[in-house]
Amino acid sequence: MTQRIDYTKASPEGYQAFGAVYMTLQKSALPKALVDLVYLRVSQINGCAFCIDMHSRDLIKSGLAQDKLVLVPVWRDAGELFSARERAALAWGESVTCVTRNGIPDADYAAAAAQFNDKELADLTYAIGLMNAFNRFGVAFRSTPAAAA
Repeated sequence: MTQRIDYTKASPEGYQAFGAVYMTLQKSALPKALVDLVYLRVSQINGCAFCIDMHSRDLIKSGLAQDKLVLVPVWRDAGELFSARERAALAWGESVTCVTRNGIPDADYAAAAAQFNDKELADLTYAIGLMNAFNRFGVAFRSTPAAAA
């Protein structure tokens, strides 16, 4: 895979604007590991090799067990390996990412709202939206994952 353009250099102002959202989310009350888990799952759904590589590495650095990392794509079948809060965040991430399939059902919202307060849920949704945007840049411009560099 050959990178098409380096969008961060082609439009640094746009990249900085997305970076500002990322930095805001870093300061949120949501645990970084939880957000990284959602970033990884969203990136898996969207097929962004660069982001999958990056967030897998981030999770490993944060101490996530390899057994848990490899089961992220099938978290629903991993029993209690993922906490209730992680399962709610992953389900919300999938629902928001796949919005064109069936909207976002009330049951998905209720499950997320049962685990997160309003600010946390808004921040989580910002994180999901941000990662969906970054995934589109990564896929569109074929950003090269560190593992393939």
